[in-house]
Amino acid sequence: MNALARSFSRIAAIARKEFRHLSRDRLTGGMVAGVPLMMTILFGYAINQDVRHLRAGVADLSGTQAARLLVQDAQATQVIDVVYSARSVEALERQLVEGRISVGIVIPADFERRALDGTRTRAQLLVDGGDPIVLAAARGLTSLAAGDRNAAGARPAARAPVFELRAYHNPERRSPVHIVPGLCGVILTLTLVLFTAVAIVRERERGNLELLITTPVQTPELMVGKIAPYVLIGYAQVTLILLLGRFVFGVPIQGNLLGLYAGTGVFVAAALTLGLLISTLAQTQFQAFQMAFVTFLPQVLLSGFMFPFDGMPWPARWLAEVFPLTHFLRIVRGIVLRGATLGELSRDVWPLALFFTLAISIAILRFRKRLD
Repeated sequence: MNALARSFSRIAAIARKEFRHLSRDRLTGGMVAGVPLMMTILFGYAINQDVRHLRAGVADLSGTQAARLLVQDAQATQVIDVVYSARSVEALERQLVEGRISVGIVIPADFERRALDGTRTRAQLLVDGGDPIVLAAARGLTSLAAGDRNAAGARPAARAPVFELRAYHNPERRSPVHIVPGLCGVILTLTLVLFTAVAIVRERERGNLELLITTPVQTPELMVGKIAPYVLIGYAQVTLILLLGRFVFGVPIQGNLLGLYAGTGVFVAAALTLGLLISTLAQTQFQAFQMAFVTFLPQVLLSGFMFPFDGMPWPARWLAEVFPLTHFLRIVRGIVLRGATLGELSRDVWPLALFFTLAISIAILRFRKRLD
């Protein structure tokens, strides 16, 4: 019994030591409460499988009151919000390719004749089928009974669906077509941010940083030199994912690979500077790993990789716009699935360039402040 008591006493001593260490480690202590709070809020508030308010465009070729009533009834379902009006079907399709809308409503010139006939669909739904969840939400509009009111305001019995659905970019609704291109951004975010997050910290722990300071190497040169090898790693990872997606999962590559690699370069630079910024904040490699993990979770959950972006509330969308992964997913899916050009996706390129500029500037300033 005495031996057992001494053993428990030693265990208690080690436990007290560990508690004291945790109490001094503010980052770990913050994560104890921070991670559950962040995950609960994200999944309970921001993540929503019941997709509403999809961005939609309308090409009304009839210009009739009945057509406008149909659009109003479609918006009343709260499945779509009309944000764009097109003069032709081609212009509406271009908006789908550029990712500005998820749903297009085409109302033909003979809309009223179709409504009176009752045996033909009256309008078309053009849906970006790259995301199966968005396609399923838009499919609910095909059962809408609206748009053919008579003079008294009543709706006659419909014999045909109001909308004919036309799915673009993934008509077979195969999940790999949607998931695999997105993995390019997710895997790069996980690996590159983590690699560079420990870069400066590792040099400090090994004592190499003091040696580098005594050399003529300037701070910007040190930062750029640190991330340069990882640029090649990022391109190698993207190439491997695309090859697996094309030849193993049958993911079509509709757009230009040169444009995709150009967009990848901007994203890789942004992801690497995020890691460098973390490395200037962390004291140890373990802290750098913790901070990289904390930034990775909200990026994956809010970027649209797992859950539809349009289904999130506005505060979550505004936060997601800060993350590089959100913009790169739009770029890679736009080029790979929809055949868009990098110029058509420029609204997601410049935020990545801005993020890189701000992050590298702050990292350089923090590095000088800590080591002068």
